[in-house]
Amino acid sequence: MKLGKVEFCHFLQIIALFLCLSGMNQAELSKSRSKPYFQSGRPRTKRSWVWNQFFVLEEYMGTDPLYVGKLHSDVDKGDGSIKYILSGEGASSIFIIDENTGDIHATKRLDREEQAYYTLRAQALDRLTNKPVEPESEFVIKIQDINDNEPKFLDGPYTAGVPEMSPVGTSVVQVTATDADDPTYGNSARVVYSILQGQPYFSVEPKTGIIKTALPNMDREAKDQYLLVIQAKDMVGQNGGLSGTTSVTVTLTDVNDNPPRFPRRSYQYNVPESLPVASVVARIKAADADVGPNAEMEYKIVDGDGLGVFKISVDKDTQEGIITIQKELDFEAKTSYTLRIEAANKHVDSHFQSLGPFSDMTTVKIIVEDVDEPPVFTSRLYSMVVSEAAKVGTIIGTVAAHDPDVSNSPVRYSIDRNTDLERYFNIDANTGVITTAKSLDRETNAVHNITVLAMESQNPAQIGRGYVAITILDINDNAPEFAMEYETTVCENAQPGQVIQKISAVDKDDPPSGHQFYFSLTAEAANNHNFTLQDNKDNTASVLTRRNGFRRQEQSVFYLPIFIVDSGSPSLSSTNTLTIRVCDCDADGIAQTCNAEAYILPAGLSTGALIAILACVLTLLVLVLLIVTMRRRKKEPLIFDEERDIRENIVRYDDEGGGEEDTEAFDMAALRNLNIIRDTKTRRDVTPEIQFLSRPTFKSIPDNVIFREFIWERLKEADVDPCAPPYDSLQTYAFEGNGSVAESLSSLDSISSNSDQNYDYLSDWGPRFKRLADMYGTGPDSFYS
Repeated sequence: MKLGKVEFCHFLQIIALFLCLSGMNQAELSKSRSKPYFQSGRPRTKRSWVWNQFFVLEEYMGTDPLYVGKLHSDVDKGDGSIKYILSGEGASSIFIIDENTGDIHATKRLDREEQAYYTLRAQALDRLTNKPVEPESEFVIKIQDINDNEPKFLDGPYTAGVPEMSPVGTSVVQVTATDADDPTYGNSARVVYSILQGQPYFSVEPKTGIIKTALPNMDREAKDQYLLVIQAKDMVGQNGGLSGTTSVTVTLTDVNDNPPRFPRRSYQYNVPESLPVASVVARIKAADADVGPNAEMEYKIVDGDGLGVFKISVDKDTQEGIITIQKELDFEAKTSYTLRIEAANKHVDSHFQSLGPFSDMTTVKIIVEDVDEPPVFTSRLYSMVVSEAAKVGTIIGTVAAHDPDVSNSPVRYSIDRNTDLERYFNIDANTGVITTAKSLDRETNAVHNITVLAMESQNPAQIGRGYVAITILDINDNAPEFAMEYETTVCENAQPGQVIQKISAVDKDDPPSGHQFYFSLTAEAANNHNFTLQDNKDNTASVLTRRNGFRRQEQSVFYLPIFIVDSGSPSLSSTNTLTIRVCDCDADGIAQTCNAEAYILPAGLSTGALIAILACVLTLLVLVLLIVTMRRRKKEPLIFDEERDIRENIVRYDDEGGGEEDTEAFDMAALRNLNIIRDTKTRRDVTPEIQFLSRPTFKSIPDNVIFREFIWERLKEADVDPCAPPYDSLQTYAFEGNGSVAESLSSLDSISSNSDQNYDYLSDWGPRFKRLADMYGTGPDSFYS
């Protein structure tokens, strides 16, 4: 059976170790020359264990238990009276002992990397008494290492960087491999490093694992990344050793070793002359093989006739040179410009300056193209002045514009009416003379800003704009007036010479030297005995009293006309009336009331009397409200039915009667027969004041009595009848008296026949009808209908 290199190596190690240690793994108990430990009658000295350390190879692959060693005591005579026992780490589970012979075997495969040694305790016992014949002793079983672990790169894979153009031997990175085998025994854990991939650019030191550059002048621009494979092998790299690998990615970092270069020696761009200032004319870029800060550029115009017209800046994102206009272009003035532009790196490595200058030059030619331009005014802003007293048609000023093109087309002028909505001004279309078109008022608008349009006659689409500011000069055309509406009061107890108001004036005009106002009383008010005016000479005046004893009941308001003159040329004046109210004031002169109506009441009526009168009036009003409320409550229905809507119904019988034919419509005997006894029915919704148990039989009595009794009976029946209509309905009864000649329902004939029929019952029943009318919500006349 063939064995591999590793297995064969292991086999050789096991054989050699077994031969070397076979004599050492016999642990014997040598006899001491002292006295026996157990002897009847005489003590003997303790015997001691004598052996060397046990060794066991790891990773044993056999099927039989692996022999470790033998324990033996010199007390043991070989007759089986001594037995051996084992305790401690792995006893009985990993290591077993033959209690008769003392042979120790390992029953499981051992791994040194899991546990390098085991500590156990051994005893020799008398088999009969089970007592120790030797003291317990401790020994160690050490696991002998074999090369069963390959080196491992625990931190791999690696990444590293090194500057390009680095010299040979520049350190890049250090790799480290670890081996789990025993570094103190043999070469199983002794590792050496080698490079499997990455030559000839890099190398690795065998013992330290430091990777270094192996070639000079490695250029990032040619190749910027390398992949290395590093091997670590134990057994000092000898045949049969185990190995492990890792990868290392090495990136060449950039250095500024490439100068910028323009792709072309010259550039040409065409731009229209109408291009506004700050517009971009062109973008140019110098190429640089470097990256990052090493590729950052600076551009500048070093020469040419466009130094003051153009400028160049750098775009930080693209590293392009951006050429822009600094001044307006004019084809009629200059048709082309030439620029010499330099591009240079911002960050230059002095180590590479020997390679040459890190800059480059190029030429840029800019051709100006002619365009049809609008007319141009001789000034961007015209300032003009005119008096607000100027008449219509007055010339204010002149504007001028011309066509800047070679054609020099004639120009026509107009005013942009969006800036002159009221059309205060006109302009001559040919000459540009501006005149007034309406009367001006400085107080309405002190400055007019208008826009004048100038258009080419040959191309009206070309329009130029000029701006005119027209200032209106002020004239004295507004009279002064009170600065505010004054509320002036004078106390009844005011003393002569007391200042009651300080006044000032305003004027809409704006004289250059400022306002100066003069105050005085009008001629008709100058000699009044109540008030006087004092000019304070500071554009204010004070109103003073000339007497005392002002009384509201005599005069509650005074009107004082004040004359105000300004200092204009010519001066203007106005008369303003100051209203002064007489008030009742406290001791500090603060007005309490200025109401003069209280004095219209009769003299001698005090405040207490007024309060008493007001109290009486309020009491009467409360009484009236109470009476009205009570009357309304009396009119409310006494019964509260759930179906309240039926209370608005009126039961009314309005039959005129048809004479004899009425007897065919209904039985009149029911009305005439008053002797019919009706059952007394009690209403359920109210409790009647009187319960009528029975009714007496009517006899032949006069009609007035009969009618009275008839009504009375109907009332009592309505009171006690639960089926009677609600209170807010009306019941009408027609009754024919006994004295009727025609035996009809009408009693007019009885009245005309001078009958002695007494109708006084109507007056007796008046109050009752009134009560019924109030109860049912209708007038008493309804009961006679």
